[in-house]
Amino acid sequence: MNTVPFDWMAPEDAGQPLWVFAYGSLIWHPGFPFEEALPARLQGWHRAMCILSVHYRGQPDMPGLVLGLDRGGCCRGLAYRVAASEAVAVCRYLHEREMINGVYQPRVVPVNLADGRRVAGYVFIARRDHSQYAGPLGQDQAARLIRQGCGLRGSSRDYLASTVAHLDALGLRDQALHRLLRHVDADQENQGAIGEIAQAVR
Repeated sequence: MNTVPFDWMAPEDAGQPLWVFAYGSLIWHPGFPFEEALPARLQGWHRAMCILSVHYRGQPDMPGLVLGLDRGGCCRGLAYRVAASEAVAVCRYLHEREMINGVYQPRVVPVNLADGRRVAGYVFIARRDHSQYAGPLGQDQAARLIRQGCGLRGSSRDYLASTVAHLDALGLRDQALHRLLRHVDADQENQGAIGEIAQAVR
Protein backbone atom coordinates (compact mmCIF):
# COMPACT_ATOMS: atom_id res chain seq x y z
CA MET A 1 0.00 0.00 0.00
CA ASN A 2 2.83 2.41 -0.83
CA THR A 3 2.41 5.79 -2.48
CA VAL A 4 3.13 5.53 -6.19
CA PRO A 5 3.85 8.05 -9.00
CA PHE A 6 1.76 8.28 -12.15
CA ASP A 7 4.26 6.14 -14.11
CA TRP A 8 4.51 3.37 -11.51
CA MET A 9 3.79 0.68 -14.13
CA ALA A 10 6.72 1.53 -16.33
CA PRO A 11 9.11 0.12 -17.25
CA GLU A 12 9.27 -2.91 -14.97
CA ASP A 13 5.50 -3.53 -15.04
CA ALA A 14 5.00 -2.66 -18.69
CA GLY A 15 2.60 -5.01 -20.42
CA GLN A 16 0.32 -5.41 -17.39
CA PRO A 17 -3.26 -4.15 -17.31
CA LEU A 18 -4.24 -1.45 -14.81
CA TRP A 19 -7.19 -1.69 -12.42
CA VAL A 20 -8.59 1.64 -11.18
CA PHE A 21 -10.94 1.66 -8.17
CA ALA A 22 -13.65 4.33 -8.42
CA TYR A 23 -15.73 5.46 -5.44
CA GLY A 24 -16.98 8.92 -6.46
CA SER A 25 -16.95 10.96 -9.65
CA LEU A 26 -14.83 8.36 -11.46
CA ILE A 27 -17.91 6.12 -11.34
CA TRP A 28 -20.01 8.49 -13.43
CA HIS A 29 -17.28 10.38 -15.25
CA PRO A 30 -14.15 8.23 -15.62
CA GLY A 31 -12.74 10.20 -18.56
CA PHE A 32 -10.43 7.40 -19.71
CA PRO A 33 -10.75 4.29 -21.90
CA PHE A 34 -11.34 0.94 -20.19
CA GLU A 35 -12.03 -2.63 -21.26
CA GLU A 36 -14.02 -3.90 -18.29
CA ALA A 37 -15.96 -2.43 -15.35
CA LEU A 38 -17.09 -4.49 -12.37
CA PRO A 39 -18.55 -3.76 -8.93
CA ALA A 40 -15.76 -4.08 -6.39
CA ARG A 41 -15.02 -3.77 -2.68
CA LEU A 42 -12.10 -2.13 -0.95
CA GLN A 43 -11.40 -3.21 2.64
CA GLY A 44 -9.92 -0.87 5.24
CA TRP A 45 -11.22 2.39 3.75
CA HIS A 46 -14.64 4.03 3.53
CA ARG A 47 -16.18 6.66 1.28
CA ALA A 48 -16.65 10.01 3.07
CA MET A 49 -17.43 13.62 2.21
CA CYS A 50 -14.21 14.76 3.84
CA ILE A 51 -12.35 16.84 1.25
CA LEU A 52 -12.70 20.61 0.87
CA SER A 53 -12.96 21.42 -2.83
CA VAL A 54 -11.39 24.71 -3.92
CA HIS A 55 -11.16 24.01 -7.65
CA TYR A 56 -13.72 21.69 -9.25
CA ARG A 57 -16.63 22.07 -6.80
CA GLY A 58 -15.73 25.16 -4.81
CA GLN A 59 -13.39 28.13 -4.54
CA PRO A 60 -10.64 29.04 -2.07
CA ASP A 61 -12.82 31.64 -0.31
CA MET A 62 -15.96 29.46 -0.49
CA PRO A 63 -14.98 25.78 -0.55
CA GLY A 64 -17.32 22.96 -1.39
CA LEU A 65 -17.12 19.38 -0.15
CA VAL A 66 -16.31 16.23 -2.11
CA LEU A 67 -15.50 12.59 -1.48
CA GLY A 68 -12.32 10.96 -0.32
CA LEU A 69 -11.42 7.53 0.96
CA ASP A 70 -10.83 7.71 4.71
CA ARG A 71 -9.48 5.08 7.10
CA GLY A 72 -11.64 2.28 8.43
CA GLY A 73 -14.53 0.12 7.27
CA CYS A 74 -14.97 -0.82 3.64
CA CYS A 75 -16.11 0.80 0.43
CA ARG A 76 -18.14 -0.61 -2.44
CA GLY A 77 -17.44 0.97 -5.80
CA LEU A 78 -16.51 0.19 -9.37
CA ALA A 79 -13.24 -1.23 -10.72
CA TYR A 80 -12.12 -0.43 -14.26
CA ARG A 81 -9.66 -2.61 -16.16
CA VAL A 82 -7.47 -0.51 -18.42
CA ALA A 83 -5.50 -2.08 -21.26
CA ALA A 84 -1.76 -2.37 -20.65
CA SER A 85 -1.09 -0.13 -23.65
CA GLU A 86 -3.14 2.67 -22.01
CA ALA A 87 -2.02 2.19 -18.40
CA VAL A 88 0.68 4.86 -18.15
CA ALA A 89 -1.41 7.42 -20.06
CA VAL A 90 -4.39 6.77 -17.78
CA CYS A 91 -2.25 7.12 -14.66
CA ARG A 92 -0.94 10.42 -16.00
CA TYR A 93 -4.48 11.61 -16.72
CA LEU A 94 -5.65 10.65 -13.23
CA HIS A 95 -2.77 12.51 -11.62
CA GLU A 96 -3.53 15.64 -13.63
CA ARG A 97 -7.18 15.38 -12.61
CA GLU A 98 -6.92 14.35 -8.96
CA MET A 99 -3.58 15.71 -7.75
CA ILE A 100 -4.01 19.45 -8.40
CA ASN A 101 -3.46 20.35 -4.75
CA GLY A 102 -2.05 17.08 -3.45
CA VAL A 103 -4.97 16.34 -1.14
CA TYR A 104 -5.07 12.71 -2.30
CA GLN A 105 -2.42 10.03 -2.01
CA PRO A 106 -2.24 7.55 -4.92
CA ARG A 107 -1.80 3.97 -3.79
CA VAL A 108 -1.96 0.41 -5.05
CA VAL A 109 -4.20 -1.67 -2.79
CA PRO A 110 -5.96 -5.07 -2.91
CA VAL A 111 -9.43 -4.81 -4.44
CA ASN A 112 -12.02 -7.60 -4.42
CA LEU A 113 -14.02 -7.85 -7.64
CA ALA A 114 -17.65 -9.00 -7.78
CA ASP A 115 -16.65 -12.09 -9.79
CA GLY A 116 -14.35 -13.32 -7.03
CA ARG A 117 -11.03 -12.10 -8.38
CA ARG A 118 -8.64 -10.07 -6.24
CA VAL A 119 -6.57 -7.49 -8.09
CA ALA A 120 -4.15 -4.67 -7.33
CA GLY A 121 -6.20 -1.51 -7.64
CA TYR A 122 -4.95 2.00 -8.27
CA VAL A 123 -6.80 4.37 -5.94
CA PHE A 124 -6.65 7.83 -4.40
CA ILE A 125 -6.73 8.00 -0.58
CA ALA A 126 -7.50 11.15 1.43
CA ARG A 127 -4.42 12.72 3.04
CA ARG A 128 -5.28 13.51 6.64
CA ASP A 129 -2.27 15.83 6.95
CA HIS A 130 -3.47 18.13 4.14
CA SER A 131 -5.17 21.48 4.78
CA GLN A 132 -8.10 20.45 2.56
CA TYR A 133 -8.87 17.38 4.66
CA ALA A 134 -12.05 18.33 6.51
CA GLY A 135 -12.25 15.21 8.66
CA PRO A 136 -15.52 13.89 10.08
CA LEU A 137 -18.17 16.59 9.91
CA GLY A 138 -21.64 16.93 11.36
CA GLN A 139 -24.56 16.95 8.93
CA ASP A 140 -25.20 20.67 9.36
CA GLN A 141 -21.57 21.64 8.71
CA ALA A 142 -21.25 19.28 5.74
CA ALA A 143 -24.53 20.51 4.26
CA ARG A 144 -23.43 24.14 4.56
CA LEU A 145 -20.22 23.44 2.61
CA ILE A 146 -22.11 21.46 -0.03
CA ARG A 147 -24.73 24.18 -0.49
CA GLN A 148 -22.14 26.91 -0.94
CA GLY A 149 -19.62 25.03 -3.10
CA CYS A 150 -19.48 25.80 -6.82
CA GLY A 151 -16.38 25.51 -9.01
CA LEU A 152 -15.12 24.77 -12.50
CA ARG A 153 -17.17 21.56 -12.81
CA GLY A 154 -20.33 22.75 -11.14
CA SER A 155 -21.83 22.63 -7.69
CA SER A 156 -20.92 20.42 -4.77
CA ARG A 157 -24.62 19.57 -4.41
CA ASP A 158 -24.80 18.25 -8.00
CA TYR A 159 -21.62 16.24 -7.41
CA LEU A 160 -23.24 14.58 -4.40
CA ALA A 161 -26.53 13.97 -6.23
CA SER A 162 -24.76 12.40 -9.24
CA THR A 163 -22.76 10.10 -7.00
CA VAL A 164 -25.90 9.00 -5.14
CA ALA A 165 -27.81 8.35 -8.36
CA HIS A 166 -25.05 6.34 -10.01
CA LEU A 167 -24.34 4.25 -6.91
CA ASP A 168 -28.06 3.45 -6.77
CA ALA A 169 -28.04 2.44 -10.45
CA LEU A 170 -25.21 0.00 -9.71
CA GLY A 171 -27.06 -1.46 -6.73
CA LEU A 172 -24.50 0.08 -4.34
CA ARG A 173 -26.83 2.31 -2.32
CA ASP A 174 -24.95 4.46 0.21
CA GLN A 175 -27.33 5.31 3.04
CA ALA A 176 -25.05 7.98 4.55
CA LEU A 177 -24.87 9.89 1.26
CA HIS A 178 -28.64 9.62 0.84
CA ARG A 179 -29.18 11.12 4.29
CA LEU A 180 -26.74 13.92 3.58
CA LEU A 181 -28.37 14.77 0.25
CA ARG A 182 -31.81 14.90 1.88
CA HIS A 183 -30.37 17.23 4.53
CA VAL A 184 -28.82 19.50 1.90
CA ASP A 185 -32.04 19.72 -0.11
CA ALA A 186 -34.21 20.25 2.97
CA ASP A 187 -31.98 23.11 4.07
CA GLN A 188 -32.16 24.65 0.59
CA GLU A 189 -35.95 24.48 0.70
CA ASN A 190 -35.97 26.09 4.15
CA GLN A 191 -33.66 28.87 2.98
CA GLY A 192 -35.92 29.47 0.00
CA ALA A 193 -39.00 29.67 2.22
CA ILE A 194 -37.24 32.10 4.57
CA GLY A 195 -36.26 34.27 1.59
CA GLU A 196 -39.83 34.37 0.35
CA ILE A 197 -41.10 35.41 3.77
CA ALA A 198 -38.44 38.14 3.99
CA GLN A 199 -39.48 39.49 0.60
CA ALA A 200 -43.15 39.44 1.57
CA VAL A 201 -42.64 41.54 4.70
CA ARG A 202 -40.51 44.22 3.07
